Amino acid sequence: MPDSHLTELSFSNLHLPESLQKGLADASFERCTPIQAQTLPQALAGMDIAGQAQTGTGKTAAFLVAMFARLIREAAPPSRTLNAPRALIIAPTRELAIQIHRDAEVLGSHTGLRLGLAFGGVDYDKQRQHLEQGVDVLMGTPGRLIDFYKQRVIDLRFVQVLVLDEADRMFDLGFISDIRYILRRLPPAEQRLNMLFSATLSQRVLELAYEHMNDPVQVRIEPEKMTVDRIRQVIYYPSMEEKPRLLVGLLKQMDPRRSMVFVNTRRGAEQIEAILRANGINAEAISGDVPQRKRLRMLRDFHDGTLPVLIGTDVASRGLHIPDVSHVFNYDLPQDPEDYVHRIGRTARAGAEGDAISFGCEEYVMSLPDIEAYIGRKLPVAPVPLELLPDIKPAETRRRQRREAGARGGERRGRPARREGAATRQSTRRRRPAEPAVQAAQTETAPPPSGEAPPAPDPVAASADRPKRRRRRRRGSKPAGVEQPPSPPDQG
Repeated sequence: MPDSHLTELSFSNLHLPESLQKGLADASFERCTPIQAQTLPQALAGMDIAGQAQTGTGKTAAFLVAMFARLIREAAPPSRTLNAPRALIIAPTRELAIQIHRDAEVLGSHTGLRLGLAFGGVDYDKQRQHLEQGVDVLMGTPGRLIDFYKQRVIDLRFVQVLVLDEADRMFDLGFISDIRYILRRLPPAEQRLNMLFSATLSQRVLELAYEHMNDPVQVRIEPEKMTVDRIRQVIYYPSMEEKPRLLVGLLKQMDPRRSMVFVNTRRGAEQIEAILRANGINAEAISGDVPQRKRLRMLRDFHDGTLPVLIGTDVASRGLHIPDVSHVFNYDLPQDPEDYVHRIGRTARAGAEGDAISFGCEEYVMSLPDIEAYIGRKLPVAPVPLELLPDIKPAETRRRQRREAGARGGERRGRPARREGAATRQSTRRRRPAEPAVQAAQTETAPPPSGEAPPAPDPVAASADRPKRRRRRRRGSKPAGVEQPPSPPDQG
């Protein structure tokens, strides 16, 4: 892999603790990236950091190295309880928290510090038991962290290092009130090391930083250069009918080893998964509706290369570090220009090269001018040749799949498959005989013979058969026969 994205600053020149240097050697880290070179010297000196850099440039390693060095060199408070973590890392998504934990296991493998995870969806009791045994570094999402805090599973009064990763995404996902709730329960800002890292440092993120941090140093790495030069970007203009055919044609022509397809809705992700699978392409869609265990299995298979195509919304485009993503497909152009940068940032990471292919259909093409203005360039246009529009098999709906699975199951058990159609079901119903009470009622209410007048209704019998109703008296109304006292005269 090319190392042109690295600086001349070596980790060995930072005078890090020996146990941390062993972890860096295990991760094959020798020289710093630009964001690491500009943040680590100041963070190691005890200064708070608010850093911005493009995705895939080493932000995670930057705050992990600074955090481990601080915890190794600074002793834990003597009054610290067993369930009180010394460092807290807050991430917006479960996948990002798991990824940070995985990187921390490598870099901190020789430090002796205990790591913990807290995220929703799975393993509540298992996570709780692990945290009650005591951890030094706790990584998690805001909701589960607040849950454990309110249940008194964790104690936040002795946090020495705080890290907010992808802070702008916290705002986008509506976590800002949860973040403020957590930060107000930490020690004062001057008693801890605070680091905030994000792909963008907007004004609202800076307001959060200056409110809950100790005069942080801003570090911006090439803020005017919004996209990576090594990404080959192109856009097609297919119709809505041509979009799925074009995607299938491009995937089969390019034969990508690891590709991500981005759409704007969860329903769209499921539809694309069904289309690709019907046409012989192994693909799976990741969204918030997918159970957490299945999500983790998808990411593991995609990371290992057994799953070549991963489909997702913008939730999957932030913070995930998956190496060697060869192609990114914007099946739907994002409505937010920043999301375009984060999507295509999944490829060409750490100095590699990659391709970003976008579809400008009539439904989402109106976002293109804002995207081009944001990245400061025009996207190259490619024609849609006929050979990239193959005839594809239609996607089978889930209802049809369940119906066919039920028919196959009935045949295996020796029963004929269920016939379809309302007429068939209606013909197989047996007409049940009327109940005796119903027959008697029908006999009593039968019309009189022709020529005879119907009998007059008996008012006494009718009133006797009518159910009695209890009269309810309204509040404030006087009972019958009771005379109300006169109102007092006006004192005015």
